[in-house]
Amino acid sequence: MTKLKTKRWDSAEHLTNDEEIAAYIDACLEEAGDDAAFIAHALGVVARAKGMTQLAKDTGLGRESLYKALSGEGNPSFATILKVMHALGVKLHAQPT
Repeated sequence: MTKLKTKRWDSAEHLTNDEEIAAYIDACLEEAGDDAAFIAHALGVVARAKGMTQLAKDTGLGRESLYKALSGEGNPSFATILKVMHALGVKLHAQPT
């Protein structure tokens, strides 16, 4: 029997343009409900797709602290989330439920 080699799926590898990034974040916002860690993780995926080093420069935050905050395990402030979203070129939108 032949062994099948697999590799771990990384969404960041497939986010190649702004439209895909916006659709990904939109889908994550829809799916997350009230799970803030899920949103932080989703932003971390986008940050890796765009480049964490550049994001650190654009936000004025440390690269290591961004990795931690956007890991899904961290607890970023809302100000950090807003800085990251601005640097990534995405906006939050409100609509009635």
